[in-house]
Amino acid sequence: MNSSYSELWQRREQQYLSPFAFRSSSTEGRLKPIDECDLRTDFQRDRDRIIHAKSFRRLMHKTQCFLSPEGDHYRTRLTHTLEVSQIGRSVARLLCLNEDLVEAACLGHDLGHTPFGHAGERVLNSLCSGGFSHNEQSVRTVTLLERDGQGLNLTVEVIDAILCHTGPVSAKTLEGRLIKYADRIAYINHDIDDAIRAGILTDNMIPEKYSRVLGENHSKRIDTMVKSLVSATSKNFSRGIAALSMDEDVEEATLGLREFMFENVYINSKAKKEEGKACEVLARIYEYFYKNPERMPEDNKKFLDEFGTERVVADYIAGMTDRYALETYNELFIPKMWGR
Repeated sequence: MNSSYSELWQRREQQYLSPFAFRSSSTEGRLKPIDECDLRTDFQRDRDRIIHAKSFRRLMHKTQCFLSPEGDHYRTRLTHTLEVSQIGRSVARLLCLNEDLVEAACLGHDLGHTPFGHAGERVLNSLCSGGFSHNEQSVRTVTLLERDGQGLNLTVEVIDAILCHTGPVSAKTLEGRLIKYADRIAYINHDIDDAIRAGILTDNMIPEKYSRVLGENHSKRIDTMVKSLVSATSKNFSRGIAALSMDEDVEEATLGLREFMFENVYINSKAKKEEGKACEVLARIYEYFYKNPERMPEDNKKFLDEFGTERVVADYIAGMTDRYALETYNELFIPKMWGR
C-alpha cells in the first residue's frame, strides 16, 4: 500500500469539502503528541476516543429534560447527544463541511453535564466560588478527568467546539459553530416531543405563529429548521461569506419557540416540581464531601492537592449519574433498617 487510509481521507477532504471547511490535515494538534494512525484522521480518532470514554457511557443515566420519567421513551442525556450528532452530521454533509469534526464535537459536547440536568448545573454553580458550567466541565472531563487523569487528549479544534457549543463565544471553526445550531434544533424539538408524551403540552398548544413557519409536528419542525440552516448558509457561501445562518423568519420562530419552552416546560411545568428535591440532594452531597473529602473515591482524591477540595468535589458530583447521586444520598443520609 503506497499511502495510508488516513492520507486517502485527507485527499478526499481536499477534493470534496467546501473552501470554508476545516481540513483534518490543518489541525493544531493535541496537547500531547501521539503517533499517527494509518486508518483514521485525527477527528475520526477523537470521535472513537469519546465513544469509548466512561463519561460517554454515563450519559445514558443522566437527565435530559424530565427527572426520572416513568416510561422508556423519554430522552436521556445520551439520546439527546445522539440526536445532536445526527443533525450536525446531516447539515455538515449537505454543506460539505468536515463531518468527522462535527460528529466528534457533538458526541463530546455534554460529557461534563451534571446529574438532574440543568438543575444540577445551577446547584454546582451556586456552590462553587468560581462558578460551574457544563461546557467548561466537558472540557475538563476530556482534558483531565478521563483515563485516570490522563484525559482523552483530543485535538484543539474538537475541544474548542465543545467549549463554545453554548454561551456567547463562537468556536474557531464553522464546524464548531454548527454544534450550537444542532444542539438547539435537537433539544427544542425532542423536549416538545417528551412534553407532549408527558401530557404537559399538545401540538395545539404550540403558538400558531411558530407552527405556521416551522410546521405543526415534530418531524416538520426539524425538517424546516435544517433546510433553512442549509439554504441560508449555502447562500452565504455563494457570496463568499463564511457564516452559518437561518432564514430570518425561521430563526425568529425557532428562538420564539425556545422562549415558549422556557415559560411552559423548562421552568413552570408540573414536570419540574421534583427539581427542588433533586437540588437539595446534590447540595447535601456536596456539603458532605466538602467537609469529608477523604470519603471520596481514590480517583477523585488524588486531585485534591492540585485543585483543592471545592473543585474536586464538583468534579465528583458532576460525574455522577442520577441514580448514583440518589444512591449516594441514601447511603449518607437515610438510616438503614436493623436486620433481624
